[in-house]
Amino acid sequence: MTEKLRKKAITALKIVVSAALIYFIFTKIDFKDVWETLKKSDPLYLFLALLFFVLSKLIAAFRLNGYFHQIGAKLSHLSNLRLYLLGMFYNLFLPGGIGGDAYKGYVVQKAYQPGTKKVVSSLLLDRLSGMLLLFMYACALALLSENSFLQPFFWLFFAAIPLSVIVFWFVNKMFFPTTLPVFWQSFGYSALVQLAQLVCVLFILMALSIQLNTLEYLFVFLVSSIVSVIPLTIGGIGSREVTFLYGAEWMGLNENFSISISFTFFLITALTSFFGIWYHFKKLDLESPDHSK
Repeated sequence: MTEKLRKKAITALKIVVSAALIYFIFTKIDFKDVWETLKKSDPLYLFLALLFFVLSKLIAAFRLNGYFHQIGAKLSHLSNLRLYLLGMFYNLFLPGGIGGDAYKGYVVQKAYQPGTKKVVSSLLLDRLSGMLLLFMYACALALLSENSFLQPFFWLFFAAIPLSVIVFWFVNKMFFPTTLPVFWQSFGYSALVQLAQLVCVLFILMALSIQLNTLEYLFVFLVSSIVSVIPLTIGGIGSREVTFLYGAEWMGLNENFSISISFTFFLITALTSFFGIWYHFKKLDLESPDHSK
């Protein structure tokens, strides 16, 4: 009972934080301008943004399955895709229940018994691998940008790219030797995942007719994606928007445009995640590549 109360308290706190951040954003911007920007969006570019977001999630599912296979959980790619989609649904729409990552770990451990420590390590490394590439792409965009806010940190961004890869590789070698053989495979998948999401945001910019400061908006998006991983809000709601708000303020960008980009990306995420509800009501049977457990 105590554990249940603790989880409910954490969920309630996240909801309160998300609501407070959203309220704070509405006090800082003119929502009518944001709404007008969203209403004028081009549906074709929005559809293309949706396609690239879905593509990013498909690649991310392959990345995670590489870790699962390395620890002996031989899920078929189709089963893993179903489980991944269900996890997205749980993360966003059922925050009071089992979290998406926790549920994936529970199901894989129950079906294949690779060991709880190995399963948790795989899920953690999957997240960290994605964050590594978010960080690297953000540094690369900062190097290409001529924004006065970023220029003083040029050499810091330059050194951070190779250093982050080296540090992450040594962390894998020292603490997660079981999954080290798939390090570069995961790195490649992560590069494709974040590239697909950058293209997704590019199409969002085009849909909203935002033609200036493209690199800077993409940089803020990457930073917001890193911040949204921190488990302080429900599905990153609020934290991503606040990052966009302050990123726009510090870098001299249009704040209404920034919030419009963030809201549009959230709606695309929510639409994709919602389809996971099918596997919430339908029994999810995990299969190995040879269709045997």
